[in-house]
Amino acid sequence: MNEYILVAIVENKPGVLYRISNMFRRRNFNIESIVVGASEIKDLARMTITVKGDESTIEQIVKQLKKLIDVIKVSKLDINKSIIRELALIKVHTSDSKAKSDVINYANIFRGRIVDVSEDSMTIEITGSSDKIDAFIELMRVYGIKELARTGAVAMSRNFKSFKIEE
Repeated sequence: MNEYILVAIVENKPGVLYRISNMFRRRNFNIESIVVGASEIKDLARMTITVKGDESTIEQIVKQLKKLIDVIKVSKLDINKSIIRELALIKVHTSDSKAKSDVINYANIFRGRIVDVSEDSMTIEITGSSDKIDAFIELMRVYGIKELARTGAVAMSRNFKSFKIEE
């Protein structure tokens, strides 16, 4: 199964996320990640939905999404022609100065940022591809991960193609 990223412009009102996720549930599709936020157009939100499946399953999902009244536009992004980023916050156990120093060095190598420090832990913010974040998390497991939060993918097509609503 391949991973696909769908982008939907939807009405920014209560119940929309429920109706979209319910459509996935009714058709027995799994959402790998979903990120929702304001769009550049007032009263509309942008959803980035990551799903796994084959091409025909994804086409079926797109058709079903287009049928929902709250969905203005939906499209499958070409992963090779898109900018895809994820954010993670990772709280790591750092009981001694060597562990603190190692975590700081790894964070710098991965272009992460230390956003909180306590006596026995550090919290690192890291953005990038999911592979980059997975690799950083694996390095941090040695120290003991106390807490982990990830956003899921946020994506848009590169400069030559824009996903806009014609006003």
